[in-house]
Amino acid sequence: MALYIDPPTWPGHGRMWSHLVSDTSFEELHAFAERIGCPRKAFDGDHYDIPAERHADAVRAGALEIGSKELVRRLREAGLRRPKSREGGAVGQ
Repeated sequence: MALYIDPPTWPGHGRMWSHLVSDTSFEELHAFAERIGCPRKAFDGDHYDIPAERHADAVRAGALEIGSKELVRRLREAGLRRPKSREGGAVGQ
């Protein structure tokens, strides 16, 4: 039962981004995101997009820092990975 965040290495909209995931449930992920002030609109199907300037806030709140490949592996193992649609967003958004 943990939350994970990868380094802010993903460019978009003139910023760098991290991904925040849970290895337990989306309920755990949403509750954590709410606690750190992350808006629900930042949820992208199976993760939250966290801007680089908020990365440290997530870590201070308890998210564990891991590499991007490890983050995806843990998300898959938890059965929470959602495939991307052809339009670029996660299926079921």
